[in-house]
Amino acid sequence: MSRRASRQGGLCLLASAALFARAGSLEVAVQDAAGAAVADAAVYAVPANGGAEARGRTAEITQLDREFIPFVTVIQVGTTVAFPNRDPIMHHVYSFSPAKPFEIKLYTGKSPQQVAFDKPGVVVLGCNIHDWMLAYVVVVPTPYFGRTDASGVVMMPELPAGAYEVHAWHPLQRAALAPAEVTVPASGGAEARFRFDLAPRKAKFKPPLDRMKY
Repeated sequence: MSRRASRQGGLCLLASAALFARAGSLEVAVQDAAGAAVADAAVYAVPANGGAEARGRTAEITQLDREFIPFVTVIQVGTTVAFPNRDPIMHHVYSFSPAKPFEIKLYTGKSPQQVAFDKPGVVVLGCNIHDWMLAYVVVVPTPYFGRTDASGVVMMPELPAGAYEVHAWHPLQRAALAPAEVTVPASGGAEARFRFDLAPRKAKFKPPLDRMKY
């Protein structure tokens, strides 16, 4: 290796180490009006100096036991999503949402097409054969995002230090919440807390599989 190449490699390592040293973490907790943990909330942090370039990611939303799994999916703008059907019956995936209207006609097995989500916004998914099937795709303009688990928490490690606008969204929210302004330190962590007033989730009747033709 030449002395010049060695020097360039050393500079790259130093730059990477400097970026890592300037990274902090963000913990976001979401609760309902009674203080109970809220699962399936979409959480994302937008840098104060703007969003980030799309990275060409991929994701998957499965159809299983006549449901979309997961109920809420959070992705960055530019992500391509596949919709495999793992049921022994056919499904028809569609959305009329302005952020991404599309349709995948009746199929089983491998998703016959993948869908690129190229605009931010909330996309509501349905199956026009099974009207109880419902799910949400939250398309965000940043690579810093997550979905709350059963404990109502999202952890975002290694965020570049700086100011962020943190957002939270849930399908059952009665009203939108204002974003939280958070500063992530060069080392250590920051926190954000949200409390939603949620409507109850109404379960629709799902007939037994052995009574269904498709």
